Formats: sequence, structure tokens, C-alpha cells
Amino acid sequence: MKSYFENYESLHDSSFEDFMAHQLSSSLCQGIPDNWNVGVRLSVRELSLIGEGSHRHLSSSIRLQIGAASIPKLPAHLCEVIVIQRLPLGVFADPFELQNPHKHKAFRDIAVFGDTNLELPSFQSNRSAVEFHIDAGSNILFMQNNGTEFNLLLPLHARYQPLDESGYSVVEIGEPDMLMRCSVEGKQHKQSCLFMSPPNEKTKSTSATVAWKIPAGMKAHAGFVSVITFVTALLSTLSIVYASMFWSGTKVSKT
Repeated sequence: MKSYFENYESLHDSSFEDFMAHQLSSSLCQGIPDNWNVGVRLSVRELSLIGEGSHRHLSSSIRLQIGAASIPKLPAHLCEVIVIQRLPLGVFADPFELQNPHKHKAFRDIAVFGDTNLELPSFQSNRSAVEFHIDAGSNILFMQNNGTEFNLLLPLHARYQPLDESGYSVVEIGEPDMLMRCSVEGKQHKQSCLFMSPPNEKTKSTSATVAWKIPAGMKAHAGFVSVITFVTALLSTLSIVYASMFWSGTKVSKT
């Protein structure tokens, strides 16, 4: 995601998909012959939301499979699975919360890219994405793997939604983008190789997208709420002024 935001100011699906298909795929395997087909398959087995209200968790189950067409002559290598979860408008992940090493020690690295201003309401914010780096092990391309699963649990928070007559705003979260990066020991320096499942071989999960129904204010109640808020604030201010004057008068009379 860092390289994406070096070329684009904000996250748009069309721009990101073009980046993945052309700019990223143009350097899938640096230093490795193209005819060494590994048969790496990454798929989402399950995608769901856990919890209620404005603070929920996105649960993802990722499966990694290594086909029979492995690379027997490949030097020693260390691989990691990279999962990029794009988030829609109105939903964000707290980067400070994700940096907690006790909760996320299973990941090699985790970062939030895009709009990380947590205070902005939905209509003033831009989209963001979370990138996970998961240790897949060493020399895994030497052997056939029928399926290794990684489970991700991403805490998400809803922004303040625009007013809606229904009292709710619905946002949809799609499947993450996935690839595997392997560092290959070379004679002079390490070489990096990226593997992505071909688009026609990607396996859809039981839920390709999940919908989040987020509470939002109703336009019909906006005027009433504004009046109540103004009256409450005014009474609170008058109470503070009265208490200050009364306390000052009490101190003067005692002296």
C-alpha cells in the first residue's frame, strides 16, 4: 500500500485494481525465470462481522495452497502472506489500537494507510486500508501444501454517519486482496518474488461482501435535537457562572 499511495492521493477501487494488475504484477518475480510456475493459491474461505453497534470485528479466514508444480531448484527462501483489506467510507481501523503487540503478535507487521484522521465524520473523510504481513514459513515452495489457514480479526469502528430517514446507514466490506512475497537467498543479495493467484482461479468465500448497518441520525429529529442541545448547553453555562459567583461571594464574606 505504501507504493500505491506514493502514486495516488486517495484510495479508489479502480485505481487500486489497476495498480495491482499492471504496476505490481509487472515485477512479480524479480530474478526468477517466468517458466518456474509455483502454483500458489490464496483464497478467502470466510468473511464475517462479529459484534453489534458501532464497534465490531471483521473476521477473515485465508487459505494458502501450494500446488504440485513447485520449484525444486529454488534456493533457500522465507515467505510471508500479505493481506490488504480495503475499507469503505464510514469505517476505519485505529492504527494505535493495531500497534498493540500483545493482541497482534501473530503478525510480522500491520499498518493502516490512507485517511487515518479518526475524528472526521463519514462525509468529510476518505477511505483507508489495512495491510497485514503474516509469516508463512521458510522453504514452503519446496513441497505441496493442501491448505494452510490464517485467521484474521480486525477491530473496526464506525464514523459519524450522515443523516438518513431510516436512522441507519449501510456500508459493505469486500474480500481482501492477497499475495505472497518470498525473499530468496542469492549469491550477492536477497531477491524478492511476489505470487498472486490468477483472477480466474480465485475462490470466492461463502460471503463475498458483508454489510454493516450503522446507526445514523434521522433528519426529522435534527431540529428537536438541536434545540435540546442548545438549551442544555445554555443551562450548563449559566449554572457554572452562578456557581462561580456564589463561591466567590462566600469567600469574600468569610474574609
